[in-house]
Parts: sequence; C-alpha cells; structure tokens
Amino acid sequence: IHKNFPKRVRIHNRPAAIQGDFVSMNKIIQYDLNKTNGDIYLQTHSTNPLLRPQSIDEALEKMFALQKSQKKDSIFSVTKLQTRLYDKNGKAYNHDPKELIRTQDLDPIYEENSNFYIFTKKSFLDNANKRIGTTPLLFPIDKIEAIDIDDPQDFLIAEALYKLLR
Repeated sequence: IHKNFPKRVRIHNRPAAIQGDFVSMNKIIQYDLNKTNGDIYLQTHSTNPLLRPQSIDEALEKMFALQKSQKKDSIFSVTKLQTRLYDKNGKAYNHDPKELIRTQDLDPIYEENSNFYIFTKKSFLDNANKRIGTTPLLFPIDKIEAIDIDDPQDFLIAEALYKLLR
C-alpha cells in the first residue's frame, strides 16, 4: 500500500507477461480490473503533462451523469480536427479538392488523443476488453492540453508550452 494513500490507492505489480513497450494497454487494464472492484475507472498517461485536472473533473462528472441516464457507457478524450486530410494514395478524405472551403468551415472530425479514458468494468467487458465502450462519449480538449509525448520532439514542444503557460 502506498504511504501517501494507504486506504485509497492499491499498487498492482504486473506479471512479466504484461510488461514492456509492446503490450496492449487493454491487456494491462484487463489484469487491473480483475484485481479491483470499482464502479468507474479512469485511465490516463504520464505522457500528457498539460492535461488539466479540471478536464478530468468535468469528464468524471459527465460519466456520473451518464451512469444515471445509461445513454453512453464510456468517455474518451479527443482533439477536434478541421483540416484537409488525404489517404496514403492522395485521395481527399474529408473534403472535395474542387471546392476549397475554409478549413474552419469543414465538418470536424476527432482524433483520439490518449489523454484519458473513463469506463466501467461492464463497458470494458461488453466491448471485447476495450477501454472505449460500445457507446462512448467523445470529450474534446484543446490541442495544447492534448499534447502527448511519444518522441523527443513532443517532449520539446510540451516543455516549451509548459514554460510559456505557467
């Protein structure tokens, strides 16, 4: 038991079979869910240093309300994109190249930004052990807050933004 949260935080040491860079997060979550008995689960990453506590609080409040209405079974954070996208063959994905409307007038699409996921054990199991349920709510956060550190360039961007914003 962690010394700072003796009654609230339990640490599970992962077995070797689910350790390493190439293990699916869903396998890790499945292991953790089998070790706990909670109502709502929040999963986030240490690689999202600009994620605001207020966003998590707001998303959790939405999840509590969703549990009562049963309209959605999970929430995940997304970033709104309004840009012209193309597939690998150069085919326009979300616009007509013959009609160049302003990007801010395009229908938005959303990128899963991996900042957080909120789900229940039931929603995880009902969707074949996935943290995004079958009826998720997309929770948009802005681009700056959504910075995700996957490589050295991302770290430099996150560090510069952090220094600029504090």
